[in-house]
Amino acid sequence: MIKQTLNFSNPAYLSVKDFQLVIKTSEREITRPIEDIGVIILDNPQITITQRAMALLLENNAVIITTDSKHLPVGMFLNLDGNTLQSNRFQKQIEASEPLKKQLWLQTVQAKIQNQSAVLRHLGKDVKRMEYLAKTVNSGDTNNCEAQAASYYWKLIFEDFINGFSRSPEGNSPNHLLNYGYAILRAATARALVGSGLLPTLGIFHRNQYNAYCLADDIMEPYRPYVDMAVREIFSANRSNELTPEIKKHLLGILAFDCRFEKEKSPMLVALSRTSASLVACFEGKKKKLLYPRIYETECT
Repeated sequence: MIKQTLNFSNPAYLSVKDFQLVIKTSEREITRPIEDIGVIILDNPQITITQRAMALLLENNAVIITTDSKHLPVGMFLNLDGNTLQSNRFQKQIEASEPLKKQLWLQTVQAKIQNQSAVLRHLGKDVKRMEYLAKTVNSGDTNNCEAQAASYYWKLIFEDFINGFSRSPEGNSPNHLLNYGYAILRAATARALVGSGLLPTLGIFHRNQYNAYCLADDIMEPYRPYVDMAVREIFSANRSNELTPEIKKHLLGILAFDCRFEKEKSPMLVALSRTSASLVACFEGKKKKLLYPRIYETECT
């Protein structure tokens, strides 16, 4: 079953009755089954949520996201006990060797570049450079193919609308749309990792003592192009700098996008869980390859 994403941008009172989330606004009162909720976003300073509601949402492995004064995600709450084998999987994750982590990062960078290449090919751009970089990623990406691919990719993806676009969290539009989309993707990735019994703080590549979600930042990389294409679609239709409720709704819909795994398709929330489960298998020595989706049927090989 596809988990629901609920975004609250108006004042509301959230509580629980009979394992249903009770949503009270000035206009109405509705309920939603707790177990059907995957992501909940609190995007208004006049939202009240009871402790019982938070506890039940987290017990059912939902992620709760809070936003700042600019309506951008600023924090999230995750279940501390998302899997019955959590302790064992934490240990396997901690004991993972450097060669294994470097190989996992190689696969991650390669999958990201392949999806970026597929996006550019879909847009009719020249992808020879991207195909070359995808083939030459080495263990741990010490030759920095990820950065080289990013430089080429960002010059082309928005060139039909913008001259000299530069990707920067503080940059001009549509950077604010990318920020919002990536924040939602990051939260969903962290949720999937916790659900698989992994610690999202311990990355395979990203390392930052101030970052509690290094592993989420690693694993989300090949999924970023899904956000990029959604933002491109939004920006081509509406070049406003305002992050409207309609635009947020469109970006939240990313979590329901179909992700292709060979001949199978899974909604992104399910796809992230499949990727997380494959990472567990790699840490446990049962598999050697991470399972990442392809954004389009054709990709570089």
